Amino acid sequence: MSSLIVTQAVYDALRAHGDETYPHECCGALLGRPNGQGWSVTEAIRAGNTRTDSAHNRYHIAPIELVRIQRSARDKGLEIAGFYHSHPDHPAQWSETDFAEAHWLGCSYVITTVAQGKSTVTNSFLLAGGTEEDKRFEDQTIEIEA
Repeated sequence: MSSLIVTQAVYDALRAHGDETYPHECCGALLGRPNGQGWSVTEAIRAGNTRTDSAHNRYHIAPIELVRIQRSARDKGLEIAGFYHSHPDHPAQWSETDFAEAHWLGCSYVITTVAQGKSTVTNSFLLAGGTEEDKRFEDQTIEIEA
């Protein structure tokens, strides 16, 4: 099983973001480097959720913001390692919508349950496969580094 290694600061930041945006979904990108077993993440970049129709159970990062995040990563010698979002009052498991809208093969997708305004469970899923047609989510271990 692959792993997502995150600093304690990154882990705390993405969970706090979910608490702050409750009852809406938060979203953002994770910056890091491949480590052979998955990703080592050193930074979480908050993004605006541009979904106005159902922000309580959907998220979308504007393409222009994604380009800005990608440039920022490159300037720091990092890559987009994945994305995170919250599930207000729902399990930290990917939904059919999450799967349909996941296109960054090889990246991690982190989901945090925010139960009544407080982060509880955080899980990570690697988007595996070689093409859009054979993509799949695989459970990924989260390891927190000091």
